[in-house]
Amino acid sequence: MAMEFRKKLAVLSDTVGVEDAEKLLEWLQDKPAAKVDLAACTHIHPANIQVLMAAGVAVSAWPQDAGLAEWLKPVLVSHHS
Repeated sequence: MAMEFRKKLAVLSDTVGVEDAEKLLEWLQDKPAAKVDLAACTHIHPANIQVLMAAGVAVSAWPQDAGLAEWLKPVLVSHHS
């Protein structure tokens, strides 16, 4: 499973595809103080990045893949509320 939802933490792992974006959006809409853990994420579809940007969600853990983390940090940090 690419996403696991806990009380206020979404854990994204492996490949998070376009089909996951709607589920992620719905979960984040109900949890304004939520955070996202990307440590085990190896690929994330741009639709999910847009959801994270729009939600202004804080990242609790960046991807272990340095290239992916480097690519995501400027986008997600600059949109954090």
